[in-house]
Amino acid sequence: MSALGGKAAGGEGINWQGVAVGIVIIIIALGITFAFGSEGLVIPLLGIIIGGALIGFGVHFVPVGGAPAAMGQAPGIATGVAMLAAGAGLAGLFGGAWAFSATGDFLTAVLGGAVGGGMMMAITCLMVNLTYVFAMGVPAASGKVDKDPITGYSFPEYKSQGTEGHGLPFISYVGGVVGGFIAGLGGTLIYIELLLVYSAGLPVLLEASAEAVAPLAVSLAGILAIGFFLINAVLSAYNITGTIEGPHDPKFKRVPRAIIGCAVASAFCGLISILIIVAF
Repeated sequence: MSALGGKAAGGEGINWQGVAVGIVIIIIALGITFAFGSEGLVIPLLGIIIGGALIGFGVHFVPVGGAPAAMGQAPGIATGVAMLAAGAGLAGLFGGAWAFSATGDFLTAVLGGAVGGGMMMAITCLMVNLTYVFAMGVPAASGKVDKDPITGYSFPEYKSQGTEGHGLPFISYVGGVVGGFIAGLGGTLIYIELLLVYSAGLPVLLEASAEAVAPLAVSLAGILAIGFFLINAVLSAYNITGTIEGPHDPKFKRVPRAIIGCAVASAFCGLISILIIVAF
């Protein structure tokens, strides 16, 4: 809106009226869930809300450069926030789902999903930096800070004129791995909570044995968990508004808004996901 004379979008401030409305929505969602399914379904909904907030938090660690990064004019991975976050989320979901089906242990499954998301981002960041250095011939240089907060390496002398930097500095690499880990953990938490609800509710709804509906429960939980991840990734992308280098980027200060927004969206969507089973 700044080009049209309005205020520039994407500030770091929090709209406290919006926060209050969001809290009310979360409380209402929890109340409706309790009314339909007693306290046994409130815990899964809380898990879904926490998982959505973790996704929103993790996405802000991921270095995204968009189209400018493809031309070596900005640090980060040359794709959109939502697409990159969804990729890490899917890797985490596959890892967590496999771990849960193999062990049935909640902690192992959640950590498996987190490791899957982190590994996906580690491999992606490695291949991206290899492409930058050996194919494009540019060093890793940040446009947001003069020195890497972790290694202390200096950036200004390596940054090309007319650019915001290029490549993936070490802090961005670490941020990508941490972001994939956190987002994968959140996505897997949502999947497991949905799977537990559907594994208990579908046999009653369909009047079938637990073994007969197990494939349907797994499929439905997986599809909806992917949907949750995309919803929260898109909300985070709107909060970031463009590119972000990682935790050292000034845009990272906007993360509280994303956590609140993702928690509210997850509460509403989680309520719908649970009611399709228990309301019939």
